[in-house]
Amino acid sequence: MKPQIQALAAEPVIRLEDVQRHFGSVHALKSVSFSLFAGRALALVGESGCGKTTCARIIARLDRASGGKLLFRGQDRTARGTGSEERLYRKDVQMVFQDPFASLNPAFTINHHIARPLQLHGDDKPKAERDDEISKLLESVGLDPAVTRQKFPHELSGGQRQRVNIARALAVSPSVLVADEPTSMLDVSIRKDILDLLARVKRENDLAMLYITHDIATAAHVAEEIVVMFAGQMVEWGHTATVLAAPKHPYTQLLLSAVPDGGRRFVTGGSARFLEQAEKIRALTRPISTAVEQVGDNHYMRALVASN
Repeated sequence: MKPQIQALAAEPVIRLEDVQRHFGSVHALKSVSFSLFAGRALALVGESGCGKTTCARIIARLDRASGGKLLFRGQDRTARGTGSEERLYRKDVQMVFQDPFASLNPAFTINHHIARPLQLHGDDKPKAERDDEISKLLESVGLDPAVTRQKFPHELSGGQRQRVNIARALAVSPSVLVADEPTSMLDVSIRKDILDLLARVKRENDLAMLYITHDIATAAHVAEEIVVMFAGQMVEWGHTATVLAAPKHPYTQLLLSAVPDGGRRFVTGGSARFLEQAEKIRALTRPISTAVEQVGDNHYMRALVASN
């Protein structure tokens, strides 16, 4: 049985089928398969180095798979297409990067950052019409155009910069939004605001969204489906609420145990114990297991390999 998220009635916008990525002898991705649907988000969760960002880069055409297929609206787009095909694909698939500071050029105003994708991918509109479009985009992400447009990135907070990045991604009316750890470099106090914003723009723009995070606790704020990654493999996946309420794979259970709980006493040395337990799980998942168990309605787990 192939790893998959339970199929919905609609055709997926993006589909990865048995995607692999090798960097020399390192297998960063091992037969990863999932779909992104319009108006819905899928959360890709796991520790650093598990393959999350590699998936995002393959979808965004910043990297290419060593094996498997990338399908866009049912068409095989694994291989590079013509210049015009790639241009249209990149318009349809936009990315919000992890670092809101490095992803904006400090030499240009916010107005320039929003206008640039409109110039590259939009119609040749009059300046007044384009200015009105920029204002509407900034308003849609909670920024005051009159205050924000002529500022430079260094004059904005991290949260404001990430809102600008989201507005820039939305400027070309994409079908897919890839958000790679969009809150990890922001103050804790504003992370929920950005997550709420992503959930809203997904709904309002009917976006297929890939939300990447190492913080499993945030998945439910944005995503209807979840895939837990470990050592380049999908180890548990399905409906977000179901997986979080009744995790079956030991790694998913371990991730949830690491979520801060105000009602639980803080114990020192937790990081060392987490790493020790993760290494034990790694021994059970290091061989590529092809067996998949259905453990509930739209809830799947990769079978563990017995340790020697």
